[in-house]
Amino acid sequence: ITQKKVLPKGALAIILHTCEFAEGNTWGKRITKQAIKVLGAQDEVGVLAYTEKGADWLFELTPAAKYEEMVPIINGASIGDMPSFQDTMVKGLAGLKKSDAATRHMIIISDGDPAAPTPALVKEFVDAQISVSMVAVFPHGGLDISKMQGVAEVTGGRYYFPEDPAQLPAIFIKESKTLKRSLLQNKVFTPTIGFPSPVVKGLEGMPELKGYVITTAKGHPAMQILNGPPDAEQSDSIDPVLAIWQHGLGKTAAFTSDFSTNWGSNWQKWDRFQPFVKQLLTDISRVKKDGHLRMSTQTSGGDAVIVVEDFHPDESFLELNAKLSGPGQKSESIPLKQVGPRRYQATVPLWGHGRYHAIAQGLGGDRKDLAFGGFIVSYSPEYLRFRSNRQTLQEIADRTGGKMLSGDPVKDDIYMRGRAPKRSSKPIFDWFLIALAILIPLDVAIRRIQIDFRAIWKTLTMQRHGPSTATMGTLLQTKQTVSAALQSRRTERPLPPQSSSVPPRSTSSKPSTLTSQSQTPGAPAAPTGNEFKPTSTTERLLALKRKRDEDK
Repeated sequence: ITQKKVLPKGALAIILHTCEFAEGNTWGKRITKQAIKVLGAQDEVGVLAYTEKGADWLFELTPAAKYEEMVPIINGASIGDMPSFQDTMVKGLAGLKKSDAATRHMIIISDGDPAAPTPALVKEFVDAQISVSMVAVFPHGGLDISKMQGVAEVTGGRYYFPEDPAQLPAIFIKESKTLKRSLLQNKVFTPTIGFPSPVVKGLEGMPELKGYVITTAKGHPAMQILNGPPDAEQSDSIDPVLAIWQHGLGKTAAFTSDFSTNWGSNWQKWDRFQPFVKQLLTDISRVKKDGHLRMSTQTSGGDAVIVVEDFHPDESFLELNAKLSGPGQKSESIPLKQVGPRRYQATVPLWGHGRYHAIAQGLGGDRKDLAFGGFIVSYSPEYLRFRSNRQTLQEIADRTGGKMLSGDPVKDDIYMRGRAPKRSSKPIFDWFLIALAILIPLDVAIRRIQIDFRAIWKTLTMQRHGPSTATMGTLLQTKQTVSAALQSRRTERPLPPQSSSVPPRSTSSKPSTLTSQSQTPGAPAAPTGNEFKPTSTTERLLALKRKRDEDK
């Protein structure tokens, strides 16, 4: 059914009460959301509960298309233990009365603790044609069950007493579907003629029908022969009562009313009823005409072979063309060639699995004959062979050195314990290439790079040099050696000659003074022959180098 609002808008009010079982409130919220999903986009739904604010709407009647906005409200609700059904049912009744929905319904889930609604309130539900279904979850006694069951019976609803909470979602979904109006239209109308057809030829003054099933006719080539009453909301939309459709090589017809005493009692009494049925069956039936062409079809591999033979008394040449229709609503036209006297044949590739229909037409002179045929391609022909080809299997076993098995595990010895081991050789040239690629860079590195293994070993073993005193002693000794060398150079230089005018000093005068001056602290003492031996510069440098190497 397309582009038509067949189902009227419905309104559903759900009342939630604390359910005293494990995760009872979570179950209530979950099944409420599932019930809303069943509704149509135009249907209205509202949820009431007893919260810290008392009996009130979680959200009033809202189109079910806004489901995403309802979910957070339902999930965040704090459902409490209501003292009476009266307040929540009054609010729900007022909201449902304000709705313009054609079908209105209320679902209450509770353990039966709240007080029953007053008879006056129940009567208002009945007068407003609002049904109430009660779902009792873990009730505390027979009184709770009876009052819930009574409300459901009086208002035209249903009473449920599930033993397992897992049954609750199915119950709520079933109750939500009560808003769905049936597609059956129980209304009296007189069919009108739509597309002209031999089916309604000579039929005038058709009687009334008392109902039909709402549907939509397919597009072209479907033809609406009889139409139902116009839609009250969409005047340009007319429901079909009788439609005929050409499909493949035949026709199909759909009559949306019936010829029984329920809807078609007036038609059974109509004097043109039998001619109408005869004309309908004649139109949709395949009419067999006398012809002289016979068609045979077969499949060969992935091709279809169409053969047509001419049995006309007069020998004549015909121009034959065939149309093959198959899966995917695909058709192909094929010319048939004459392959023998009065024998025509064509081959066409197949394009899928399914049914194929063939119709051939022969033209020649004043002749115009038709021939029909068809075939089914279900699966590959190799699947038709249910027996093994032992000759082929034996040939495979002989060529590979195996043997045929009989099916007896003991006799066949499938593990072949006595078979000789077989060996095979594989080239190792690739492995040599890989090893060469690794060893060449390693060889170059060993020959070109000098590695101080002693330093590496000291680094790895964390060995450190000796105390710093040895180093300082070496430095002081080196300093003294250099100072002595410099002093020797100064000694070797010739002193300038003394002037003749200066009278020689008497050595005997003030001897103590000269001696004290020569021994002044800080003046370097003159080296003696035992302390220093004059050497060349090269020898001194070599001696220093040897000294340094020994101190290492």
